[in-house]
Amino acid sequence: MKFSRSAALIACAVLSTGAVAPAVAETAPPDNVLGLSASASVEVAKDVLVVTFSTVREGKDATVVQAQLKQALDAALAEAKRAARPGELDVQTGNFSLYPRYATQTSTGRSTIDGWQGSAELIVEGRDMAAIGQLTGRITTMTVAHVSQRLSREGAARVEADVAAEAIAAFRAKAARYSRLFGHADYAVREVTVSTSEPQPGPQPMMRMQSTAAAAAPLPIEPGKALVTATVNGTVQMK
Repeated sequence: MKFSRSAALIACAVLSTGAVAPAVAETAPPDNVLGLSASASVEVAKDVLVVTFSTVREGKDATVVQAQLKQALDAALAEAKRAARPGELDVQTGNFSLYPRYATQTSTGRSTIDGWQGSAELIVEGRDMAAIGQLTGRITTMTVAHVSQRLSREGAARVEADVAAEAIAAFRAKAARYSRLFGHADYAVREVTVSTSEPQPGPQPMMRMQSTAAAAAPLPIEPGKALVTATVNGTVQMK
């Protein structure tokens, strides 16, 4: 009896497929697995102060307005740089913008450029809050627009290990207590993750100082508190 070549190939394919297809064994989910979460927190004094200075200029000529903004920023930047110390008082420029101001003609209803308005920012931040507060009284070409405080990475790192240890201890205590409640004498940790977090609040708006005399007074500073939290999530095998 003769077989065609295509029939032979099909037969080989069928035989080959049947020979290599093993039976898939389903793994039953583990019993007595308990999921848990525990956390611990500590309050730490915020150690970085951020002050944003700004100024606004307007006029008919865009070139003049831009020059006025640059002059005010240059003067404030020069004053801030004299007090700058890396990590203690850092200085950087912020937004610098210039945009047209429109007016609508009564006769035609069309909008035309009536002038120009612009703004500039200078940002000062660092751990020397007293020096930054004094600097705000010496910068007279710009006014304080925003003030915020935050906890530095170094400040958070100093307490993270202790907070994490508290959270881990709370996790283990929960595991032991719940295991006993479920009728088990002991437990073993299966999977666990430990994370720490410190919320970063947004800038706190302040009233703009309108006069040079008002700006001559140093900015009063009172450090706030930051909450450093450690969280442990995981599963344990009750035994």
